[in-house]
Amino acid sequence: MAMSVTEMSEREQPVRVAMLGGTFDPVHLGHLRAAVELGELLALERIHLIPSHLPPHREAPGVDSEDRLAMVSAGIGETPGLMADDREMRRDGPSWSLQTLQSLRHEYGEQARLIMVLGLDAFRLLPEWHRPQDLFDQAHIVVIGRPDHHWSNEASLKALISSREVDDIESLMAHSRGSVLYLELPTAMAISATEIRRRLAIGASVRYLLPEGVERYIREHGLYGCDICPAYGSAPNG
Repeated sequence: MAMSVTEMSEREQPVRVAMLGGTFDPVHLGHLRAAVELGELLALERIHLIPSHLPPHREAPGVDSEDRLAMVSAGIGETPGLMADDREMRRDGPSWSLQTLQSLRHEYGEQARLIMVLGLDAFRLLPEWHRPQDLFDQAHIVVIGRPDHHWSNEASLKALISSREVDDIESLMAHSRGSVLYLELPTAMAISATEIRRRLAIGASVRYLLPEGVERYIREHGLYGCDICPAYGSAPNG
């Protein structure tokens, strides 16, 4: 049986929890495999997958947050340690990551090892975020590289993370917040949500890019122009 937040916070060893946010438009196997591997590498008790309700740094997704949350739930299924989290949908205004981290910090306590997971593309833009320096007052940041991306050397990013970078998980977990760790996942997948949406819109196959439950949800609800999608279980057409 999964532990409650109260049980986690009362343990002798600090709980390890991560936030993996994004538009999840739609959630795909790259997102979910990354979550599973992060859980294993960092020995996380729980990973909150949080669809951004009103993303402040990009155009609003074409699919509403309720459907995107439902797809995250469908994708997770019964996977231990993964949780579809609607907390940004319950707030008004832009979905600032700082507010989300403050909420999680309040929930899990001051000693919890709280981690915000970012892909490299999002990490590069961190200096442009809302109060980026304050993020480190709430959490660590773990940056996962994508197979089709390379590290950035921008001065503004270097200044923001100066003296915060650590080299290993043990050093990261020695404190409750404030550090940056770079991780290369064992089976990082270069799956693009943009390409998935394009394929869905033209009726092409997205088999093995999405979990079965997500593909089924998209088809049943006609998302992404998927009124011409092949029924799940039929022979792929592309």
